[in-house]
Amino acid sequence: MTQSVTNFNPVTIMLTDAARHPLRVLLFLLVLLSALAVILSSHMNRQVLIANEQLMQEKDRLDIEWRHLLLEQGALTEHNRIESLVQRDLNMRRPMPEDEVVVRLK
Repeated sequence: MTQSVTNFNPVTIMLTDAARHPLRVLLFLLVLLSALAVILSSHMNRQVLIANEQLMQEKDRLDIEWRHLLLEQGALTEHNRIESLVQRDLNMRRPMPEDEVVVRLK
């Protein structure tokens, strides 16, 4: 009776089954490998989508900042503003017609 119990070792049964059906074992291993590849692919896809979303948010933030800078540039380069700053800070004025000198080229 003890002899039949020692032959009932699960590891030896699995190894003898694997030796008898190598094609089935190969297919099983390929299915496992395929499942792992799907898991890895899904994980990588999620990581890429997260990175893409972060880049899109940064792009939107930079677009808003660019629009604000364009508005600021437009306000700073207005002729009326520049003229008033020049008059106030540098004591400059528009030349009067009598201050103009015409140079004729031959």
